Amino acid sequence: MSGKLAAALELISNIYPEGDLRNLLLEHSESVRDKALSILSGSPFAGKLDGEFVSEAAMLHDIGIIRCDAPGILCHGTEPYIRHGVIGAGMLRAIGPEMERYARICERHTGCGLSANDILRQNLPLPETDYLPETVEEKLICLADKFFSKSGDMKEKPLATVRRSMDKFGPETTNRFEQLCSMFSIV
Repeated sequence: MSGKLAAALELISNIYPEGDLRNLLLEHSESVRDKALSILSGSPFAGKLDGEFVSEAAMLHDIGIIRCDAPGILCHGTEPYIRHGVIGAGMLRAIGPEMERYARICERHTGCGLSANDILRQNLPLPETDYLPETVEEKLICLADKFFSKSGDMKEKPLATVRRSMDKFGPETTNRFEQLCSMFSIV
């Protein structure tokens, strides 16, 4: 285990007390990490991205769930769940500027990214700005995250199921998902 990955896991341990919520976060994040690395290995970006950074960022992408109100996934905070990305980004930015790359992944992985139009149209409790993944790493973790839920059996969802779940958020979201699939050679 790299020093940075160990530091990411230590950060989670410092924020999340031992117990079911930490275990849920770790299980989900490990699944997303493994999927991201698997997608990467079969993509045009294989060998061109820092796999260590992808691993660390995948482990930290949902760090903000602890402050959200989502009892179905053991979260008993006060914030709406849709805010977990911006909350996690804020938590990481508070550590220091070296966490900026990780913070951007936190705030840009929700859905297939959220546009200011999505936020306005859906009346989401978020600042009305774009939270769309921009870097290849942001896009990779955003895509990998779509294959796993933190509720239910937490097993990987088939591509067809993920596509259907994106459809319910409208054509913009579906189009962004399909662009990510194309970018990473997922058919």
